[in-house]
Amino acid sequence: MRIRTDDEVYRVDAVWLGPPKATFPWRARYVAWGVGIPVFLVVLGVERQMGIGFGFFSTAWAFVATIAITRLITAKISHERPLGAVFTMWMRELYAPRERKSGTGGAVTASKIRVRAERPRPKNRRGPAARAREPDRQQPMGVVSPPGTGRKTARARRRRSPAPVGR
Repeated sequence: MRIRTDDEVYRVDAVWLGPPKATFPWRARYVAWGVGIPVFLVVLGVERQMGIGFGFFSTAWAFVATIAITRLITAKISHERPLGAVFTMWMRELYAPRERKSGTGGAVTASKIRVRAERPRPKNRRGPAARAREPDRQQPMGVVSPPGTGRKTARARRRRSPAPVGR
């Protein structure tokens, strides 16, 4: 048993050969006509911006440039990769982030670091009266205080109480 694919359907190009009984001597797909006409207008506009006048030879060279550009564009598109997808891919390639060739930054120096003769003192120093009211933090060797007694640290105060057992 042979399984036929649908490739044959796509091998046939939608080609416009020209008006009935007056066909063109070349084959051009509908896509090529759709791409070629705007390209021709753009090429004519570029010629006018460059200061080239409108004449027979300037229009003929515009026509030759249009054929070359249109063939280049239509070589990249097919039924699997339409013009919109090729254009989107081209724009994303154009604006994609690139690797930087030169480094950002410079030599590292310590010229901006301030050096003082004295060691900086903490801003929230407690006075001698506050220190006298605090119990000693150190316990004598060998003495172990039972849990829950003594001073609570900030971490111990932040801890949650254990979850109640049952309901």
